[in-house]
Amino acid sequence: MSAYINKILEDLKKSCIGQEVFIQAATEVLSSLEPLLNSDKKYEKHAILERITIPERVVSFRVTYVDDNGKPRVNNGYRVQFNSAIGPYKGGLRFHPSVNLGVLKFLGFEQIFKNSLTGVSMGGGKGGSDFDPKGKSDNEIMRFCQNFMSELYRHIGNTTDVPAGDIGVGGREIGYLFGQYKKITGLYDGILTGKGLNWGGSLARTQATGYGSVYFINNMLKKAGLGLEGKKCAVSGSGNVAIYTVEKLKQLGATAITVSDSNGFVYDPDGIDVALLKELKEIKRARLSEYVKSKPNAKYTPSTEYKAGTNGVWSVPCDGAFPSATQNELNLEDIKTLYANGCRFVCEGANMPSTLEAIDFMLAQKDFYFAPAKAANAGGVATSGLEMMQNAGMTSWSFDEVDTKLQGIMKHIFELSYETSKEFGQEGNIVLGSNIAGFRKVADAMIDQGYL
Repeated sequence: MSAYINKILEDLKKSCIGQEVFIQAATEVLSSLEPLLNSDKKYEKHAILERITIPERVVSFRVTYVDDNGKPRVNNGYRVQFNSAIGPYKGGLRFHPSVNLGVLKFLGFEQIFKNSLTGVSMGGGKGGSDFDPKGKSDNEIMRFCQNFMSELYRHIGNTTDVPAGDIGVGGREIGYLFGQYKKITGLYDGILTGKGLNWGGSLARTQATGYGSVYFINNMLKKAGLGLEGKKCAVSGSGNVAIYTVEKLKQLGATAITVSDSNGFVYDPDGIDVALLKELKEIKRARLSEYVKSKPNAKYTPSTEYKAGTNGVWSVPCDGAFPSATQNELNLEDIKTLYANGCRFVCEGANMPSTLEAIDFMLAQKDFYFAPAKAANAGGVATSGLEMMQNAGMTSWSFDEVDTKLQGIMKHIFELSYETSKEFGQEGNIVLGSNIAGFRKVADAMIDQGYL
């Protein structure tokens, strides 16, 4: 690693104490930029690394609401507006107990380059709260969302910052947030994406991240003369990304054999039943353990039975793996187990689901294909961008129109990443290719716009 990159990372470690996941994200991106920085000194001359690793603005606020028992509750709220060089800040809101500033800085930093790769004019941002929607009534969630937006509305706008959903923020929460924004401002505009279909939402947005990741890896495998048909795939998670990854795999002739949640994982040798999974997670909001009650051939393994330091879902032999739950869910021991059991490709649906050590292992294998998150899971934010376009034009596109555009975007991201990896002498290294391609577009815009 160059002295310049190393200095930036050391400075970040000193100034961002306790923000380990942000440091991890910065290390992954910056370390892959060395070939670009060596070939063109303008990025060091204009202090791009120093500037791009610090958010343009961080908003922190208190959110107070009253629960159903009349007791006041208090949570932390945040919006990290990381970079607006190529468009308004764009990135989801996450409601989960794990949310803190370090987590949101990691997510916002990743969002800069992911959004850049889509070709849509969007900057990078992220926000959320340590509020946990699980176990709360609809009225409690509504009151929380209304009070969250009562602060957030000051800092967003359809050409300034356009949030979306993320973990813990689905259609219900987006509806409550949008309603409060409209009440306070009197504006009916595309301030949020992931809206309901009858009030400005886009068809295919729910499916986009999962579908997009499958489209991406399919392009990658086709480049190598391979394909998804007949492949058995392990999928982690059971939210939107996982559900629609499973669905699209089936449509393309592959079979998803696992899904998981925080309490354990399901292995179904007959293939995960998408309809049953949707019923459990989208309608009943039930635990995944309920799946095996309807599928006698399936097995549920609770997380208490996992080998220490591993994620049990990766112990199942498969041809490919789709980590689609959360960050750092695939570590070095996990990937070694997958590889030994015949797995030859990993496609990241979640944000930074693989540790740095796991990534290094995958890149070192000559017979392995690795699709990194900021390229492979960009379909969700790409379709959010398409929703913004529909809102601006006061129109609505069909599911097939949106899906066709999504396929084109994912193909473009793969080809751009692949050609960039080839340009810098590491053909097929999509980590390097996607990071350099995403970075270069934003960095050049920052230089053009001066020292802001």
